Amino acid sequence: MSEETTGSGQAAPQAFCHEIEQARNAVAREAWAEAYAALRDLGQDQLTPDDLAALADAAWWTSRVPESIEARTAAYSGYAAAGADRRAGYCAWMLFYEHQLAGRTAAAAGWLHRARRHLSGEPECIEQCYLAWVEAEEAQRRGAFGEAMSSARRMADIAERCGSADLLAMSIEAQASVLLAQGRIASGLDLLDEVMCSVMAGELSPFFTGWIYCLGLQQCMACADLERAVEWTDAAMAWCASMPAENNFRGLCRVHRVEVLELRGDWPAAESEATVTCRELLPYEARMAAEAFYLAGGIQRRRGDLAAAEASYERAHELGREPQPGLALLRLAQGKATTASAALRLALAGEDGGGPGRLERCRLLAAQVEVCLALRQMDEARTAAGELASTAREWQQRRESGTTVLHATAARASGAVALAERDLDRARPLLRRALSLWQELGVPYEAAQVRMTLAAADRAAGDDEGARLELQAAHAAFERLGAEPDARRAAALLSAVRDQLPGRLTEREAEVLRLVAVGRTNRSIASELMISEHTVARHLNNIFAKLDVPSRAAATAYAYTHGLA
Repeated sequence: MSEETTGSGQAAPQAFCHEIEQARNAVAREAWAEAYAALRDLGQDQLTPDDLAALADAAWWTSRVPESIEARTAAYSGYAAAGADRRAGYCAWMLFYEHQLAGRTAAAAGWLHRARRHLSGEPECIEQCYLAWVEAEEAQRRGAFGEAMSSARRMADIAERCGSADLLAMSIEAQASVLLAQGRIASGLDLLDEVMCSVMAGELSPFFTGWIYCLGLQQCMACADLERAVEWTDAAMAWCASMPAENNFRGLCRVHRVEVLELRGDWPAAESEATVTCRELLPYEARMAAEAFYLAGGIQRRRGDLAAAEASYERAHELGREPQPGLALLRLAQGKATTASAALRLALAGEDGGGPGRLERCRLLAAQVEVCLALRQMDEARTAAGELASTAREWQQRRESGTTVLHATAARASGAVALAERDLDRARPLLRRALSLWQELGVPYEAAQVRMTLAAADRAAGDDEGARLELQAAHAAFERLGAEPDARRAAALLSAVRDQLPGRLTEREAEVLRLVAVGRTNRSIASELMISEHTVARHLNNIFAKLDVPSRAAATAYAYTHGLA
């Protein structure tokens, strides 16, 4: 028998005291990897409930979620047996939270019931903030917003009286969530800004810092607020880098980073981050991993790797993420527009678009416009674009901003429908507005897509020079992004525009214009081209109409400025 163990394999008293002291010191320093290794090696049967709770925290911070649940369950049993209701209630609530994240709703409900049983009869204490928070979320899901706000404010009052900066910040986040769900977007974002000040100033503990980053990022993306998402994602990832490499928040925050990188056009980094995110979040956070698979599918689709995109969308669906509208746009790229249209109708039927989640409906509507225009289903395309425009107007009042992703999406859809209806006076300003918004938001792929539609509108209006410039810019953007199918399409259209005579003149009309430009009369032109004067006059009338000029002098000026003379 060694000097450090007994016959039962347990640490000898002196050695145990030294080792548990080291482990507790590591916990105090939040050296989670060190704490996990030290506490795990001691064996759960030798640990107090406080030590078991610390082991659970250490396991959670090092991405060992099943071990975290096991240790916290043991800690709960110890507290409950000792009649320590506050600690038992807190452990039960944390077990509710961990099971809920893992999608085990029945187990989560059971632990929440236990938490309420332990805490409901206690005098006011900080642990009751967690119950108030759950009550706020439950009321919000039912649409009982007044009740939800009352619970969130009660949480704030308890947190303030008990002196918890963490839970006070979380109560403000809960109030913001209620406002956003009500559609009071500007007020909700103001509260989120206040919470993020506390987070970025380092005023909160690491656990609540990560928690609020994840919730705040999720909410600002749902509100189509790309500017905040970029700022907060950068801050969140910088904070994650200062935490243990294995920490769970890294994967959760990285999902939003993938979305931001994808929108910003850094597709290689976005795809790499998505791969890492899927590895970090599976299997304990399947829903967030599903989002990473979905985002990867979108990048692969735009790059032209349709087989990889299909696999990613299938994996996202398997993990519980609705694969639309990405899958429908993939079907459109595969030439299966009818299948895409049917899938989008079903997806829209199940999406009510209430609250911040309306952005998902808007994405479905934008895809429906694209698919319906491909099928020439004008009534359906017009209806979808109209709903987008109506939502954008309503959102502008609630958000107090007209420069969001939603507004850019709505302008592009309405412009595309107007072009299909040959209403160029309406189409071109809408498309220019959409282009300006996407450029302002820093979203290069969407901006390039608008340029393609705007080029078609310019050509239809006779502005071939404008069309050429838009196609050139779109082609360059697609090549930078690696969007090969779009780059090929832009190159083909650009070649056609370059080969086409200005003003869509025929070869004969161009010959007539060149001669007019050097001062030849109709009779002289007729003689040189061996046609009648009547035919020359007819060609001139066509030239004036196509170039929208009133006279031979104006036609001559056009010829010189467009290289025809």
